[in-house]
Amino acid sequence: MNDSLELREQLAQKNQQLQDIAAQLKSELFGIDTLIDRIIDAVRAWYVLPGLVTRPVIVCLWGLTGTGKTQLVRRLAQLMGFYDRFVEVQMDGFSNGAGWRGAQSISGMLSQSGVREGEPGILALDEFQRFRTIDVKRSELRVERYQDVWALLSDGRLPPALSLLADIESSLAEAAFDAERADAADAKLRFKLRPWEAQELQRNLKLDEPLMEIMAWTPEQIRQRLQDFREGGQQQWETDYSRLLVFVCGNLDEMYEDLATSVDDCDSDADTFHALTARLSVIDVKQALNKRFKPEQVARLGNEHVIYPSLSRRAYEQLIEQGCERYAREIGERCGLRFELQVSVREQIYANGVFPAQGTRPLFSSLHAILGAGLAKAALWALERGADAGDAVGMTADGRSLVVHWRGQSHSIAAPFDITRLRQRNNADFRALLAVHEAGHGLVHALLFGRAPTEIKIHVASFEGGYNAYTTRKVWSRQNLLDSVCTSLAGRAAELLVFGADMSSSGAESDLRKATETVARMLRHLGHGERIGRSDVSADSDDNVCTDVEASNAPIEALLQDEHARASRLLLAHREALLALVDELIAQGQVTPTRFVAVTGLSLGRPEEALDPYAQRLAEFRVERCALLRA
Repeated sequence: MNDSLELREQLAQKNQQLQDIAAQLKSELFGIDTLIDRIIDAVRAWYVLPGLVTRPVIVCLWGLTGTGKTQLVRRLAQLMGFYDRFVEVQMDGFSNGAGWRGAQSISGMLSQSGVREGEPGILALDEFQRFRTIDVKRSELRVERYQDVWALLSDGRLPPALSLLADIESSLAEAAFDAERADAADAKLRFKLRPWEAQELQRNLKLDEPLMEIMAWTPEQIRQRLQDFREGGQQQWETDYSRLLVFVCGNLDEMYEDLATSVDDCDSDADTFHALTARLSVIDVKQALNKRFKPEQVARLGNEHVIYPSLSRRAYEQLIEQGCERYAREIGERCGLRFELQVSVREQIYANGVFPAQGTRPLFSSLHAILGAGLAKAALWALERGADAGDAVGMTADGRSLVVHWRGQSHSIAAPFDITRLRQRNNADFRALLAVHEAGHGLVHALLFGRAPTEIKIHVASFEGGYNAYTTRKVWSRQNLLDSVCTSLAGRAAELLVFGADMSSSGAESDLRKATETVARMLRHLGHGERIGRSDVSADSDDNVCTDVEASNAPIEALLQDEHARASRLLLAHREALLALVDELIAQGQVTPTRFVAVTGLSLGRPEEALDPYAQRLAEFRVERCALLRA
C-alpha cells in the first residue's frame, strides 16, 4: 500500500514538473503553444515512467528554418534536467571519413557523451534533411557518416563496428606474415594499435582496461580478445540505447513547394502564410520524406511528426515587443536614460524585418540593425544636449528614419527601412491606376464568392504593381471556374469603367493569360463545353487525345467576352463600393478582410476554404426522387 502511494506521488510530481516545463517554454517561445503541448504529451510516458520504455521514443519536428525547433529541444533537455545527458548531432552524412570512427558514428558520439548504456538520455538529430539516402531519381546515395542511425531508430540496440574489427584482424595477419619473412629482431615490424584503433576496440568490445594498456597489448592478446568477443552471446555484442528520447529535426522544403503565393516573401502576409502551413499534415511529411529516404527508413522515423507552421503576425509582434524592450533597457542602463519606443517603431521593424517563409533570423538581424545603432545614436544626441540620468527619451519612426524626441526637440536618424522605401508609391497617377485595378479584382471576387480577398495590396516591394490573394478551394465547379475568370478580368473591366478604353493600361496582360488558360482548360480538358473528349496538342503518338484544338478557339473567346461583360456590369452596379475600396487602397496601401467588409458594406462570409453546397443538393435530389416515386 505504501509503495503504491509513493508511486502515485512520484507520478503526480513528475506530471506537475512537465506542466511547469510547458508553461516555461510557452513564456519563452511565442506562437507555438499547441506544439509545445503536443511535444510534452509525446514525451510524458518516457519522462514519468522511464522503466516501461523498451525502445527509443522518437519525436520528429519539421518546419521552416528559424521557427525554433532546435531551440525548443535544447531548452526542454535543460528544463527536464538532462542537459548533461544530451547529445546533439548535425546530420551531415556526406563528409569524408570512415563511417565507424568515433565522431563519424552515432554510437561513437554517444559513447563520448554523458549518456550511459541502458539509461535514459536525449539525442537530437538536427538538420536531418541533409542526411538524404536517395537522389531525385531515387538512386541510392553513398553516405559516409552516421550509418548506424537506422539501427538506433529501429530498437536502440547498436551492433559493433564489425568492419573495424575485421580491419584489425587483417592488419594482425599481415604483420605476422611480414614478421616471418623478416629478421625477428626487427622491432619495427611488431604490430601496434594506433590510438583511435585502441579507442574503438575499447568501445566496441566494452573493455574496462585503460587505453594505454590496450595499446601495449601483443598481437596474441588482441587476437584472444577478438575471439572471445566473437564467441560471446548477442547480448554482449550490442550496445543498449533503448531508453533514449530521440528528437529528429529538419526542414522539409518539399512540403512547402505548393504554398507559393503571388508575391515574394517580403510582401507575403504572415497570417496568410501561417494559415497555409498550418494545414500541412503527417501525409505531407511522409510524401516529402519519401523523396529523400528509402521506405523502410521513413518507417523507422515513426508516426510522431510535429509540424511547425510559420509564425503568425501576433507571434512576430511579440518577438518585436520583447526585442524593443531588451534593446531599450540595455542601452538605457549603459547611458542612464529611459527610452520610450512608440508603436510606429515596432510597425517599421515588422514591415522591414518580417519574411514569413524565412522564420525569425531576418527579424533578429533587422532588430539589431535598426535599434542597435539607432538607440546608441539617440543616446549620444540626447546627452550632447544636456539630458540627465533618468530623463525620458522618446522615439518614433516615419518610414524613412527613426525620430528621437527630448524636451520638445527632435532629431532624425537614418535607419535601414529599405523594404518600406521599396513599397512606397509616391506617384499619384500610378497609385490611382493600381488602386482601381486591384479594387476591381477584389470587389468582383467578393460579390461572386461571398468572401473578401485574404489580401489586397498596392504597396509591394518585390515588383512594380499590386495584387489580390484569395481563399483556396478543394473542388472547383464549372460555375466556380467561370467566377474565377470573371474575377481575373475585373481589373481590366475596372480600368475601362473609370479611365476609358484609351487609358486602360498594359497591367492586365497576366490577368488575360490566366483567364484564357482557365477557359481553355474548362473546354479542352474538363469537359465543361459542348465536347466531352479531352483535346490537346500532343507530340507523342501514344497519347489518346484529340489534337483538333482549333474548334475550341471560338467558344473560348466567346466565354471570355461574356465574363468580361459580367465583370463590367457588377462593377457598374456597385460603383460606390468600388470607389470606397479605391480610396482605402490609396490611403493605406492595402485592405484587410475586416476593413473590406467595413469599407464596402457587403455581407460576406469568413475568408476560409469553402465548397459549393453539394450535401444540400444531394438532400434535395433525394426529396425529388421520393416525390417522383410517390407520383
